[in-house]
Order: sequence, then C-alpha cells, then structure tokens
Amino acid sequence: MGRALLSANELTNWLINNAESFAHFDSSLLKRDYLMPYCFSLALGKKFQWLIILPVALILLFVTGCGKGSAEHIGPPPPPSVSVVEVQPQTVPVYAEYAAQTFARDEAEIRGQVDGYIRKRLFKTGADVKAGDILYVLDLRPYEADVAKAKGDVAQSEANVEFAKQQVAILQAEADLAQAQANELKSQQDVDRLTPLVKQDAAAQQDLDNATAELKANKANVAARKANLDQTRLSTRIQLATSSAQLEANQALLSTAKLNLEYATIVAPINGRISDSMIQVGGLVTKNSAQPLATIMPLDPIWVRFKLSEADYLNFQQHAGADDLQHSPLELLLADNSVFPYQGHIEDSTNQVDSKTGTLELQATFRNPQHVLLPGQFGRIRVRVREQQNALLVPQRAVEELQGMQSVLTIGPNNTAQARGVVIGDHSGNNWIVQQGLKPGDRVIVDGLMMVRPGAPVNPQPYHSASSETQKN
Repeated sequence: MGRALLSANELTNWLINNAESFAHFDSSLLKRDYLMPYCFSLALGKKFQWLIILPVALILLFVTGCGKGSAEHIGPPPPPSVSVVEVQPQTVPVYAEYAAQTFARDEAEIRGQVDGYIRKRLFKTGADVKAGDILYVLDLRPYEADVAKAKGDVAQSEANVEFAKQQVAILQAEADLAQAQANELKSQQDVDRLTPLVKQDAAAQQDLDNATAELKANKANVAARKANLDQTRLSTRIQLATSSAQLEANQALLSTAKLNLEYATIVAPINGRISDSMIQVGGLVTKNSAQPLATIMPLDPIWVRFKLSEADYLNFQQHAGADDLQHSPLELLLADNSVFPYQGHIEDSTNQVDSKTGTLELQATFRNPQHVLLPGQFGRIRVRVREQQNALLVPQRAVEELQGMQSVLTIGPNNTAQARGVVIGDHSGNNWIVQQGLKPGDRVIVDGLMMVRPGAPVNPQPYHSASSETQKN
C-alpha cells in the first residue's frame, strides 16, 4: 500500500510528542492510559488497528486544543469583598456584665400541722397557685368528732356556771337561818313570859327551865345557821369561779378542735409555683415529719444574685457611688443571649466581702408577671458603669485573639489588608473600646476575615450591623 499512511507505532509516537508540546500533558499518564487501546489493537491484528487508534488520536487533539485555549484566557481572581467600619471618637456608655443566678426569696414549705391520711390532692405539679388555694384534704372524721365532743363539754360547763349563778344553796341557807332566828325569838318570849309567873308561883319552875334550855339551843342553832350561810356563800363563789374556769378551758379545747379541723385542709400560704407532691393520696401526713409535702416558689418578683469583684466594687464607689449603684437599672441577659424585657434594681447586699473569693454578693429583683424566669436559671447581669469620652469602637467580631494578643485587620494603602495589634478595654454593647493600636479614621475589616491575608488586596464595602438593618426595615 506504500508509505502514504503512518504505521500504528509511528502515529502513536507522534501523538505523544505533540501532546506534550501543546498542553504539557504527563507523558507517563498518556503512555499508561491511552496506549492501552493501541496494545489492544495489536492483539486484533493490523486489519482492525485503525478502529482503535483513530478515536484515541481525535480525543487527544480535542483535549490539547481545549487546554491551550483555557490557559490563554485564565487571569488573576478579583480581590475579595470585605465589610469595613471607620472608627471615630465618640461618647459611649460603658457596661459591665456579671454572672448571675435567679433564686426565690421567701420560699414556702408545705407541711402538715396535724396527723392524718391524705384523702384528696387538689393541685397539679408545676401549677401556679394562689394564697388560700386548697392543696390537700386529710381525713376529717377524727377532727370533726373532737369538735363535737368539745362543743358538748362547753355546753355542760355553761350549765354549771348558770347553776352557780342562781345561788340556790345560799337561799336555802338563808331560809334555815331565818327559821332558827324565829325559833330563838319564840324561846325568848317563853322565857320572858314564864319568869314572872314562876316568881309569883303561878307557873312551875320546870317549865321555866325547859324554856331557858330551849332558848339556849335556839341561839346555838342561829349561830350555826349563820356559819352555814357564810360557808354556803363561799362555796357558791368557788363553784362559780370553778365552773367559769372549766367553761373557758372547754371553750379553748373547742377552739383547738376547730383549728385542727381547719389544719386537716391544707392550703397554700403564698402565691407561686408548686412542686411535685412528696406524699401521694393515701399516704400518712405527720406534723413532725422532716420532709415537706411540697414547696411553693414565689416567682413575681424574681430575685437574682450576682457577685462583684473587690476591684469592681471600688470602681463603682469611685465613679458612681453606692446610692447611684443602688438605683441603677439592671438588664438581665438569659442563657440564649436574649434580654429579659423587664429591668431590675438592686435590693440587698451582703455586709462583707467574701475572703475566699474576694467578691461582694448583690441581690436584685425583676418583675416576672408571666413567670418566664424560674429559680436556679443562669444568666448575666448588665449594669451601666460610666460614660467614656473619645472612645474608639470596633465590633467584637472584628477582633481576633491569639495567645492572649488581640489584633485587627485594617485597610492600608492601595486597599491592602494590614494586621494591627490592639489593646482592648471595656465593651459597650456589641463593641470593644480600643485603648491602643488604632487612631481616628482607620478602617477596620469586620466581615470577610477568613478570605483575607495581610498584604493582600481587598474590595472594602461599608459595614451594616444587624441593628442598623432592623432600623432601616
């Protein structure tokens, strides 16, 4: 057929040499992967070799052409866009934050004041209860019986007092005395009548002697009746006093019985949220039990305790004073970083600094009408410390910290990123107050820090905080 066409071996060598010169392909890869069809064609025989080699050649020419065109059009990427803020001096309030925990003041323990078995439980665990709500009802029958018995004793004592007041025994003694005195008078008249008759021998001496003896007996009887009347009067006064005292004692027992009957119905002493019941229906309640039946936590207002370091306490005294701190409004930041909608105020403080921790505990109250806050929750108290003049603010997210050193990325000449070491102080809202490292007019990168390295060009864009976007909307 002549040499018009290349042999399979010559065509393969030509494709390898030209592919390496056009697209800088890896010749070893080409020889390894793309010569496999050629080897397979040799196995088929010369008659069918072109069926395998020709498609491989066309694929190689297409790939090398596309690679050459793409390489000619690739250029450097555009500089990344970053959000920047220009720092300017301004007067800002300085806030301090302290770890805080809520707690319940005047927590009430529900205890039984009488013994008895629980017949009813009239609350649900975790429910809000009001003062006076019925919580438990004990077995009332023993205490109802005690009330009935006490009422009977009171009625009997009242009857005894009324009988003593009638003074029947005194009236009887007075009647006996009157009869004795009448007998004495009759005997005296007999003696007076018989004495002259005996002198005239008109009456017997024996009759006079009998009348005289009877007169003496009646006089003695009158004296005895007088003594009996005095004794009766004294006994009546004692009986009246004893009956009155017994009446008062029985009335006190009746009051105790009624009180115990009231105690058998256990009510909530305060408003708040009640816990689970430690004793269920049918359980025995004893007034001397060490374990309460349940507890009620008052939730409105809710109390919050937090601790100031000794240095912060002195700083408050120096800049604001104790009275200003007492009346300063407090903000409570919850665990999800949301701000509690009601402000609080400091109510109490301990009378000394804890020598172990060097802190002073303060206690504040917050309104909690919806009972959102529960005792034991953690949060942060934010209090305004002072106002700082000529403060340079940068968003907290713009400050990077590495091994205790803070730094920011600023926009330098030709819009290139420059690393700048800074010293930060207090914070105001979501911003840090920069004490050293920046000057007015510096532009600090806030967003896009992960795409920038010092010295690289950037495309600065104005930074818009979430609060400003909200105000726009």
